[in-house]
Amino acid sequence: MSIKTVASKEIYRNRWLRLREDRIEYEDGAAGIYSVVEKPDFAIIIPVDTDRRRLHLVEQYRYPIGERRREFPQGTWEEQDAVDPAALAAGELREETGLTADAMDYLGRLHVAYGLANQGMHVFLATGLTPGPTERAPEEQDMIALDMTIDAFEAAIRAGDITDNASLAAYLLAKLKRPDIF
Repeated sequence: MSIKTVASKEIYRNRWLRLREDRIEYEDGAAGIYSVVEKPDFAIIIPVDTDRRRLHLVEQYRYPIGERRREFPQGTWEEQDAVDPAALAAGELREETGLTADAMDYLGRLHVAYGLANQGMHVFLATGLTPGPTERAPEEQDMIALDMTIDAFEAAIRAGDITDNASLAAYLLAKLKRPDIF
C-alpha cells in the first residue's frame, strides 16, 4: 500500500520534538490524516561487567508516568543535528553513569514507535568498564546509577518492574546477538 502526502503542517515544536499533521491520500483516493512526532535518534547502551555478570542501569523519575523507573543509559543531544551514534553512546554512558568502556559494540538500530514517531535508537553493548565521575544534565539531577546481576535483571522484567520498551528491546537484541555474554 502506498500513501501520498497531500499537505503537511507543523502543529508544535520545542527543543525535544516536532509534531506535524499530514493530510494523506490512500491508493483508492480516500482522504485521511496522520500525525507524526519527529524526534532525533538516540543511543541506548547496555553496560555489562562480563566477569561479574552484572548490568549497569540508571533509575530516574519519568514525569509522563509519574514513577521512578530503571532503564539502560540512553539519550540524545538535542542541540546537535548530525551526531555520530558511537560518540553519542560513549557520551551518554559517561554522563549518566560515569563509566567509560574499552569496547562499544554496535548491535543495530531499532524503531521506537513507528506507528506515531520517526525516532530510532542505536543499540550498543559496552564492555571493559572503568568507573569515573558522572556529567549529568540539570534535568537528570534525580538520576542514580545502579548495577544488578543479569539474573536479577531478568527477574525484574518478569515481575514487571522494568518496563522501558527501549531497554527491553535493546536487551533482547543483545541477548540474541551475544549469547556468549547473556
